[in-house]
Amino acid sequence: QVQLVEAGGGLVPAGGSLRLSCAASGIPQTVAMAWFRQGPGQDREFVAGMNGISSRTAVYRDSVVGRFTISRDYAKSTLSLEMNNLKPDDTAVYYCAASPYDYVRYYIRDYNYWGQGTQVTVSS
Repeated sequence: QVQLVEAGGGLVPAGGSLRLSCAASGIPQTVAMAWFRQGPGQDREFVAGMNGISSRTAVYRDSVVGRFTISRDYAKSTLSLEMNNLKPDDTAVYYCAASPYDYVRYYIRDYNYWGQGTQVTVSS
């Protein structure tokens, strides 16, 4: 049975840091995984992703480059997102997702498993 469980959200001041984690069960090492987020009144958007074990490449949306770092432990089936220098615009519910494809895709439709989400709030 597939299950994705996120943890690590919270309230931080601007400039602060948070680390999100996603415990994945039933997800093959060969598929891509990613973090998405959905801010208040906004569409869900891609944040960062990692390819399956054959490539292990990380991909980021432009606005988080240099601030966020995604990592994946293929053996332990975990996905993490280290977020530094957080900004109020980063406020959102963050979701862990798994794709049936081996390379990272940017669209919601390309992911078939989702976690329940974890709230990240950055105060100004």
